[in-house]
Amino acid sequence: MLEKYYIRPTTIDRIHESWIASAVEQYVSWMAERRYTDSSVSRRIPIVVSFGEFAKAHGASDIKNLPDHVEPFVQAWVSERAGGRRSARRRRQVGNEVRNPIRQMLRLAVLDYIGRGRPHKPDNPFERQAPEFLRYLTEERGLRRRSIHQYQFNLRQFAAYLERLGVHDLAKLSPTVLSGFIAEYAPPRVSWSTARNACGVLRVFLRYLNREGVMAKDLSSLVEFPQSYRHAGVPRSISWEQVEQVLAGIDRRSASGKRDYAMMLLLATYGLRAAEVASLTLDDIDWRNERLKIRERKAGNTTTYPLSAAVGAAIIEYLKNGRPATTCREVFMRCCAPHARIGSAAVVCRAAHFIRKAGISVPRAGSHVLRHSCVQRLLNANFPLKHIGDYVGHRSASSTQIYGKIAVEQLREVAFGNGEDVL
Repeated sequence: MLEKYYIRPTTIDRIHESWIASAVEQYVSWMAERRYTDSSVSRRIPIVVSFGEFAKAHGASDIKNLPDHVEPFVQAWVSERAGGRRSARRRRQVGNEVRNPIRQMLRLAVLDYIGRGRPHKPDNPFERQAPEFLRYLTEERGLRRRSIHQYQFNLRQFAAYLERLGVHDLAKLSPTVLSGFIAEYAPPRVSWSTARNACGVLRVFLRYLNREGVMAKDLSSLVEFPQSYRHAGVPRSISWEQVEQVLAGIDRRSASGKRDYAMMLLLATYGLRAAEVASLTLDDIDWRNERLKIRERKAGNTTTYPLSAAVGAAIIEYLKNGRPATTCREVFMRCCAPHARIGSAAVVCRAAHFIRKAGISVPRAGSHVLRHSCVQRLLNANFPLKHIGDYVGHRSASSTQIYGKIAVEQLREVAFGNGEDVL
């Protein structure tokens, strides 16, 4: 296996002579199976071999002793190669570049090794007093996984707040404690929609605690939603000329460029959400009948679109010349190993990147900007709001009404006219 990455026999011999040679070869095979590039593999092997020699020089005699020497080796490596005038950010970056391959190798070679990764966040921060709450959300309320994740996030915020106050017994919750959390977790610290969602989660949680007998009284009615005004926000849309400018700024010569161009076209043409683009599978594209199916939308429905010629051509170009070889059925994949389906957060980040690259200033740049722009284009073409809502997957017509505020051409006619036509 090593002969694939190194030409000189002496280099291969030095690796075989290492006292952790078996762990190194296991790690190389693992990377090859996951289609790491040759340059990436050849760059990581010297790091793990140097780590083995460092650990041996500092008293390690068995592979089980290796985890104790990870951080000392990383600090020594950074001091030697990224010290001096290098910025703290660059030193952290070099440290991660060294630490990550070592941890990957140790997870393969050392039983039960986990490493110092990101701290694990509990699924249910109130597991001790409300252990069945997540099951209640799933089985009784029928919430989807994405909604469950939102509940978990808000519950962790509430648990952290109670921890700061020193409140460890949910039975001791009081109106003062609840109002303090609402005041702290409210605009301008977070957006109105975020605060509204947190209040909704808290009300459901309090009703559940009362039902299960954890709390003697139901305090959910004391959680008041933050004051807001209907249609107070402005949609984040850009003109279609700016959308074309965003698409033109994508370099389609690379594999990632082919992928990103196809994703941005889907967002702008059909007004899809980031999660809908990320979850698109090969089975959802009916090439024979030129149809595109979007399953399990936010409103719980499924929508079938005519497959646009431009979108179809972009997807075909990516599938033939950009998509890595994989058995995964999702259309859009990571370009770097290990190859896996792309996530919705990555779709949002790529959209934000190309919007900023085009020099377009818009609040909260992301995939929803292209979704709103799609709606604006339909509105300017005089489509009824009901048809537009069905097209972009709105459950209620009231969700589409907000886009009336971006009827730019119609509002311009009102402003320039004498006003008689609106009477």
